[in-house]
Amino acid sequence: MTFSHHHPHSERRISTIFLVLLAVMAASGYALWANWGSSPRVGVFIFVVAGWLVSLCLHEYAHARTALHSGDISVGTKGYLTLNPLKYTHPIYSFVMPLVFIILGGIALPGGAVFIERGRIQGKWKHSLISAAGPLTNAVFALVLLLPLSLSDPLTTGHGYFFSALGYLALLQVMATVLNLVPMPGLDGYGIVEPWLSYENRRAFANLAPYGMMIIFLLLWNPTIGGWFFNDVIYVILGWFGHSDVYASAGSGLFHFFNFNLGSIFGH
Repeated sequence: MTFSHHHPHSERRISTIFLVLLAVMAASGYALWANWGSSPRVGVFIFVVAGWLVSLCLHEYAHARTALHSGDISVGTKGYLTLNPLKYTHPIYSFVMPLVFIILGGIALPGGAVFIERGRIQGKWKHSLISAAGPLTNAVFALVLLLPLSLSDPLTTGHGYFFSALGYLALLQVMATVLNLVPMPGLDGYGIVEPWLSYENRRAFANLAPYGMMIIFLLLWNPTIGGWFFNDVIYVILGWFGHSDVYASAGSGLFHFFNFNLGSIFGH
């Protein structure tokens, strides 16, 4: 492989696709803030989908960037540092499926999709850190969304639709963080502990990896498990940040196009 014509800056130039996603997120957010458009549900849907895809790009970028600093210089030539979702090894697994999951069941599961050449990286801690970088990015994204939410009161703000969209996107980020830390093969939580397991255990668990995401999705689809997870884990965390849980609940109803009366929640 020759690198003579390969300029290092092109490996890190932010992709147009990512910039378009950011622009769509900003434009739809502004439209919601200003109460433009006849259907705020469409605005909420577009804002949350664009924001979710932005967070998936950042999640994968965090894995790649940490791998680069840990010794895998191949991530640059693979295009992982450009934030382009089409450069990841499994666009379906990494972007289409997580999008389908949130639209169908409101379940936030980023797919693992950056192919890291683990042989180039020495040290168990580095391997664990590479896996942890993804969920940490979702956690930071969640905090950025939750801080403005924690300062606003649903009954007095005039921007209920905007804050509802923000709340539901924050819920998805909190959920992505929590779920990805579950030590299930195929998820980042398992990637964090895997370097510390014996070779035999790693081999045994490797067979589960392709199904890990589906297993979690099906478990959460169960009303008892799903109800416990949402009410006793996710909404409890959101409750730490002012009225974030109220906004998230309103945003969820708007996003999923169900029969939903936002006015009753915001006291109009």
